[in-house]
Amino acid sequence: MNEQSIQKQYNQIVSLLEDKRLKEALVQLDAFLYNGNDWSLRNRLEQIQTSYQYMLQYMKLGMKDPERQKLYRQLLADTWEIADQTRIALLDEISTHYYHSLRRNPNQLPKAYDLSGQQKILEGFADEMAVSQLANYQGLDAILRRHEETHQVMFLTTWSNSSWTLEEFAQAEDMLRSETLPTNDLCLFVSAVTLSLMECFDERKVNWLLDGLRHTNPQINQRALVGLVITLHLYPSRIALYPELEARISLFREDPNFSKQVNRIYIQLLRSQETEKIDRKMREEIIPEMMKNPKLNLEGLDEDAEDHNPEWEEWIDRSGITDKLRELGELQMSGADVYMSTFSQLKQFPFFRKISHWFYPFDPQYQDIAKLSLGNDEQKISLLNILMNSDVFCNSDKYSFCFTMLQMPESQRNLMQQQLNGQHEASEELKERLKEMSQSKARAEFVSRQYIHDLYRFFKLWSRRHEIHDIFEDTLDLWNKEALSQALLHKEYINKLADYLFTHDDLAEAGILYDKSIELYNRKNAELWQKAGFIYQKIGSYKKAIDY
Repeated sequence: MNEQSIQKQYNQIVSLLEDKRLKEALVQLDAFLYNGNDWSLRNRLEQIQTSYQYMLQYMKLGMKDPERQKLYRQLLADTWEIADQTRIALLDEISTHYYHSLRRNPNQLPKAYDLSGQQKILEGFADEMAVSQLANYQGLDAILRRHEETHQVMFLTTWSNSSWTLEEFAQAEDMLRSETLPTNDLCLFVSAVTLSLMECFDERKVNWLLDGLRHTNPQINQRALVGLVITLHLYPSRIALYPELEARISLFREDPNFSKQVNRIYIQLLRSQETEKIDRKMREEIIPEMMKNPKLNLEGLDEDAEDHNPEWEEWIDRSGITDKLRELGELQMSGADVYMSTFSQLKQFPFFRKISHWFYPFDPQYQDIAKLSLGNDEQKISLLNILMNSDVFCNSDKYSFCFTMLQMPESQRNLMQQQLNGQHEASEELKERLKEMSQSKARAEFVSRQYIHDLYRFFKLWSRRHEIHDIFEDTLDLWNKEALSQALLHKEYINKLADYLFTHDDLAEAGILYDKSIELYNRKNAELWQKAGFIYQKIGSYKKAIDY
């Protein structure tokens, strides 16, 4: 079998399961398993077939069974899991994708400890660094290398593990509860769990992400929330097959703060889908307009800043550049990703060859960029460390910026750092500004936005991106997914979501949401009737438009 036929058979089984046609799905799955040699999966399938036959016999005899629906749901869930594992096992044998290559040849990784062993190494990093400083940095390179190697092993083994055992789930829970595991390392682990779920649904990993939502650190809980939203988008039919998962998510939905955060994440994901449009505006409108003024001369640019060139000002106003730049500024203020085109050319550094590095929070002490001395001195503030502490750039772009500087000849780099640093005694105002930036970095809104920008760069720029499912190419109708609809259609947020879709020309979806808002909460709101009527006129539903 080739990859295409494996995926085709798997899709047929999934389609039957989604339609609740379990008997046909079991027949197809039996044939699917025939191509593999995993006897544990075959034994599991035989147990399901036996249970299903007993259930049918009891039904024929007219016997009442209050647990029948629960059993049927369990059989659907188990059948789907076996189909998942069969697909992965068959692809492991033939696929050239990095994911399957790792599963096929685990020995290509350095010595792989289990999660518990990896946790101990990562928790000991701070102590090892302290000892190294006392010993005048003896052995520092070896410590940093071991830390980096453990990161890589942790990420790859977690990503390529399609189904956690109970023991592995318990070890993952220990990592979440650890008080000494560095925040950045736990952030990386959350991303590895999310990426693993994108490859294969796993009830235990979803449960772990739900536990991650309760973590006190926004860096952790926001990554877990983004991971959960992506998972619920990819597997809308699966959650209903797991009563405990469904119950846990229902509990979260009762919390108004959960609805608020899910709505924010959803709009941030939708904004990221506008990134290509923003890039195109930069390349085709703003930059060409800036370059094509025939009367622009260098002398005009060299004039004293207070001696404005009226010809230049007149051209700027006439060309509409002012409006376009204002629009870009507003986009940036709203959280749009305006730096993708700038930094997309700066992802060729060796750093980005390792998949884990796309998800690692920016760390000025990272081995290769520590020499730039980005640490913050309380009395010294520089433009460079302000840039690296700001929420303007995502983590990935900060690494790109630093590696670009490191590529420069040392003399040129030192000159640039002097210009950027311009170090001086920090005024109270500057100190306050840096303090504000540090606080904003910890705000959930900025954490999730930066993380989504990091994800966008990974899906669009990773060298093996064709091997993974790009969620930003999907129709993100999360409000239409059962597990998320209650949170997204909350009475406080439904109109904001509809307005966002309306202003971004997503008229059909905006119309549906205005309809739902009118139906559920706002029958007497004339403005909503007007907006909905306008939308139906725009999309050609004239009778409905007139009625509204």
